[in-house]
Order: sequence, then structure tokens, then C-alpha cells
Amino acid sequence: MKDRDPDQGTSQEERAHMFPETINLLMVEDTPAEAELVQIMLSEVRRVRYNVTHVERLSAGLDILRRRTPDVVLLDFNLPDSSGLETFRSVHSLAPHVPVIILTNLKDEEMAIYAVRQGAQDYLVKREVDSNLLSRAIRYAIERCGSERALRESEERYALAVNGANDGIWDWNLQSNSVHFSARWKSMQGYEPGEIGDDVNEWFDRIHPDDAPQFHAALSAHLEGKTEHFESEYRLRSKTGYYFWRLSRGLAVRDQGGRPYRMAGSLTDISSRKAAEEQLQREALYDSLTGLPNRALLIDRINRAMEVARRRPKAEFAVVYIDLDRFKIINDSLGHSVGDDLLVQVSERLGSLLRPGDTFARLVSDEFVLVLGDIGGLTEVTDFAEQILESIRKPFEVSAHEIRITASVGVAMYTRKYERAEEIIRDADIAMYRSKTAEGGRGYEIFNSEMHQSVVALLRLETDLRRAVERNEFVMYYQPIVILETGRITGFEALIRWQHPERGLLAPQSFITVAEETGVIVPIGWWALEQACVQLRNWHRQFPMTPPLSVSVNISGKVLNERDVVPKILALIQRHGLTPQNLRLEITENMIMDSGEISKGKLSELQKAGVKLNIDDFGTGYSSLSYLQNFKYDSLKIDKSFVGNLGKDANGLAIVQTIVGLASLLNMNVIAEGVETADQLRTLRDISCPQAQGFWFAEPMSISHADGLLAKQSLRVH
Repeated sequence: MKDRDPDQGTSQEERAHMFPETINLLMVEDTPAEAELVQIMLSEVRRVRYNVTHVERLSAGLDILRRRTPDVVLLDFNLPDSSGLETFRSVHSLAPHVPVIILTNLKDEEMAIYAVRQGAQDYLVKREVDSNLLSRAIRYAIERCGSERALRESEERYALAVNGANDGIWDWNLQSNSVHFSARWKSMQGYEPGEIGDDVNEWFDRIHPDDAPQFHAALSAHLEGKTEHFESEYRLRSKTGYYFWRLSRGLAVRDQGGRPYRMAGSLTDISSRKAAEEQLQREALYDSLTGLPNRALLIDRINRAMEVARRRPKAEFAVVYIDLDRFKIINDSLGHSVGDDLLVQVSERLGSLLRPGDTFARLVSDEFVLVLGDIGGLTEVTDFAEQILESIRKPFEVSAHEIRITASVGVAMYTRKYERAEEIIRDADIAMYRSKTAEGGRGYEIFNSEMHQSVVALLRLETDLRRAVERNEFVMYYQPIVILETGRITGFEALIRWQHPERGLLAPQSFITVAEETGVIVPIGWWALEQACVQLRNWHRQFPMTPPLSVSVNISGKVLNERDVVPKILALIQRHGLTPQNLRLEITENMIMDSGEISKGKLSELQKAGVKLNIDDFGTGYSSLSYLQNFKYDSLKIDKSFVGNLGKDANGLAIVQTIVGLASLLNMNVIAEGVETADQLRTLRDISCPQAQGFWFAEPMSISHADGLLAKQSLRVH
């Protein structure tokens, strides 16, 4: 076995690596004999060579310390130029990091203790020292001084880290229940260092009451050893009284029995992160324009209401779906900024109707949903629906515009059949749509099972429509347009029919609305234009006449809104060898109103190319006369509702007569629709209406029947 140093328990080889082979020693001793004795003792030490510099006065020793740093200083207390502790203080103040061993003849225990407290590494009495004791004292002094230096540097680094860090530090003595809070910890709460004591309640009492339970639960779990470390996010009250988000982390120190006796950690300001998280959450759950809950939060609120209703059978609630009528017109005519401002005003006005516990959300665009909780039955809900409608009817002042709007409202009452929030929203939406499409309704509808069955039927109809396009199940029928003065056929209106494989031949009224809503009308519309052009070319070849026959085709706003609709229509006409004047496009007033200025621009292009334009169902739109002033049509088609009143009252005759006279002044043709009786025909001839169509002449017919009719060349006009 290796030899062991009895003082340290380390082998000679290990000790050799711990200490330098040469130790530079400064000895300040005024007695030459004693200095020589010390050098002899040091020369007897194995493994280490001492390089000794000897001076007899303190001043000489200080000069050396200013020039270089020895490994250790042996210092006599009483020198010619200094004595007592003052001698040590002079050396220690000049070289505080150099270990100093006092070697003196004065045996004074109190002095020795005091000297060590002042920073001396050891206090030796000359007559009690031998080579081993002296060598060991030197080694220990160097080792202790190195350890103290390392500790001091570590403490300095820690102090710098604490003072420079953005976090606050806390150190909790669990036995005394006192806590050291760093200056940064206190300043984070707005306090000066002396304004917060060391009681742990200085911390705990400032925690927000809502956050305290989870904070203490996390703290207890760590102290009980259930978690490896402590971590908690909570709000802490500042000196100003405001709460700010903080994150505390910590670790407990435990004794051999696992019991915690100390715990330390950090305090971090996470207010910015929490604000960012809250902003992200708000963006995820709230509408950016109105600040109302969005669909995600609405669904959460409805699901909660459903949970309450399942636990409490008497708890009732209702979902109210609100859609602003013809809101697109406001965006198109006044701009989206005005539309946005209007939506904000609507949300504020309806929001003022809410009761505590109600939820008001914006889904998309102009669609809103109300969740009415704790209602007293259907009557209370319908009264609320009336309030909504009345509130929206009042004019809005938006960017110097007075805007009047209406709304369609659907209501779905909660029942236990609903399992998910989306289901009751769907049914309220169905009821709203029924309200929107109802004629002369009350402005709101209450959902019932028949409505759902109707929607399911519409969904099936949509599916069948898409298949019908793929399977080419549509056919064209034609109704003649007659010159009243001669009875001569001047053209046909092309009318689409659906040869349904199960339901037989269907008129447009049973499927066109669904086709428009789903967009299927676009392929159907192009197919109808193609078929009409093909048939018109065939008639021109079979029945040449002057002027040639024309065909009128209804065109959907969705087709008209296609970017390349003008070149496509003109190419279609050219491909079938027709002249543009023989194709007449029929447009309703409402379609133009919905489509806006872009559609009117496309119609102008077609008209300049020679295509004729008919305004269909004239008189049933919102602004008939203003559209005649703003746009030049080729023909007006008087709606059959006006023609049907001819002979029944004077007003009916006056309206039709006014339309005919107005069209004549504007140099426009007139076609009366829906002529069914001889009296109607006679009246139209008497007021000089140029053209007409209706069952009196012929019902819409197949191509073969139309061919037979053309062979006769005229119809009854008397």
C-alpha cells in the first residue's frame, strides 16, 4: 500500500500532485538566528523545495509584495519598524490573497484567535515548531487560501449572476420560516430593498386569491416529495395594487431522512408571455371585427348549456340564428368599410338586448347567433325575436349614410335529442332560411322536424342535380313569342326541364333555386345556352324568314359573374353560325341588383356585340324605373302577375298601360307574359302591346311540337 500522510489521509503521490514542487516563501524576521533556524527546518522537508526570501523589516517585505506575489508569507509580529497586529494588517491589506502565517515568540491564545479572525491563516509559536509542523502549516495555509479564493470567486459570480439576472431569487429557511428575497425579487413588485421583510407571508399574502390554491398545491406536492421540482404560474400583487403574472421555480434541500429544511428558487416575470397567450386565445375565440365570440367559443358555450340542461331537466335554452337580408348590396354599393362599420353597429345594438348569462356570437360575414339561457318557454323566445327584428329595423348612421336593413331569424329550442352544439345551430340556421324564403312572413321561424325533412330533401335534390348534369338528364322546351298585330311567331323562349329518372319531367320551379344556391346552375346554364343555339341554327335552316327567328334564354347571375363569360358567349354564337342579334338573354331586375356594376359592364359588352337583352319579370324588382334609367334594355317582359289582373280592376290595366307607354317612349320592345284569356289578349292589343306569350297561344313544348307550330306560321290573336 502507498504511504499515507496522517494529517490528510492522502498518499504521498496524491499530495505531490496537489502542491507545487517549489514554494516561494517570503520570511519577514528581524532575528538572523531564528531566520536561519526556519530555513534549516524547511530544508529538511522532503518532496518540496522552498525558495525563501528573507528580509528583516516590514518595509522591505512590503516592497517585495508590491513587485511580486509569493506563495506564502512567514511574518514575525515584532519588527524594528512595526509590531503587533498592525504588522499583520499592513501585509494583509497590501496582499489580501496571499496566505500569511504568523511566526512569533509571543504565546497569546486570544491574540492568535483574533489574528486568525482578521485573516491570518495560522498563528505559530517559534519554540513549539518543528519541520513537520511548519511544513504542514504552510501547506494547509496555501490550501485553505486557495479554497477561500475559489469560494470567494464563486460567491462573487453568484452575486453578479443574481444582480445581473432578470429573475428574482428567494431562499426559504423552512425551519425558521424566514425567506431571503433578493433585491430584484422586491423590485419586480415595485418595492425598495427595505420595504419587504423576511417573513414568508410577504410572498404568500400577495398571491392572487384565484391562483393561491394551485400555487400551494404545487408547493406542497414538492415539499412532500411527490414532484422533483416546484413550478407554478400565478399572479402576484405589486406595490401599486395591480397583479402581474409570475413564474416561480424552486428546489428543496433535504436531510438524510428526506425531510426538507431549505428551499430556494427564482421568480420570473411572464406578463408579456401571458399577454401574448391571451391575445392568441382571443384571436382563436373572438371575432376580430366585432369582438364577439366566434364559432369555436359559441360551440363551447352551447355544449356547456347542454350539460347544464341534462343535469337540470327544467333548465331551458334556445339558439337564435340571425342573418342580415341583402347585406351584399351594402358591401357592393357603399364599400366593405361601410359594411364592416354596419356589422359593428349591429353587434353593439343587439348586444344591448342581452341578459346576464346570454351569449352573442358572430359566425361569418352578416350571420350572428344568440344563445338565450334560463328561458321561461317559447313565448319568451318569440318576444325576444320580435325585439331583435324591431331593433334592426331602426335606421343606422354609418359614414354619413342612413342605412335601413332587415333580418331573418331562426329559433331552435333545446331538447334532449341534441347531442352536439352543431346540431342545434344547424336547426336554427334551417329555421332562419325558412324565414328568409317565406313570403309575407313574420320575420322569424321556430324550427320543427318538418323543416329538417325539407332540408334533407333539398340535399338529396342537390345530389340528384349534380348527377343530372353528368347524365345529361335535362331537356329544352320552347314557348313561342307572338307578334300581336299579325299572330306571327317571332321567336321562342327556351325553358329547361329535368327528366328525373324517378319523378318524371320537372319544371324549373322545383330545382332552379337549389341549382342557384349550390352553383350547379353554372354548368346547367352553359348547357342551356348551347342547346338553344343548336336549335336556333336548325330552325334557321328549316324555317328561313325575315327577320329570322330569335331565341330568348334566361342567364343566371352566377354565369354572368364568370370572368370570361363575354368571349365564351360570342364564341358560342360564332361556332353555330348565328348572328348575335338572334340570341336574346333574359335578366331579372333582382339578378342585376345582386350582381352589381361588374355584371352591367359585361352586359354592355354583349349588347355592343349585337346580343339583345330582355329584362324579365319587369315590375317585380326593387327599383324597376331606376334600372331603366341606368341601363338600356332591348325588351321589357311584363310580369304575368300584372297581365293576370287585366280585366279585374282598373289598377291592373293602368300599370300595364303605363309600362307599354314608358317602353315606347324609351324605344324599347314589350313582351307581355302569361297571357291566358281572350280578354287579356284583347286588352293588350287595345293598348298596343307589341308582343306576348302564354298558354293562350301555346304551352312550353318539345322541339317536334315547335316544328309543327312553325309550319303553320301563325297563332290566334283574335
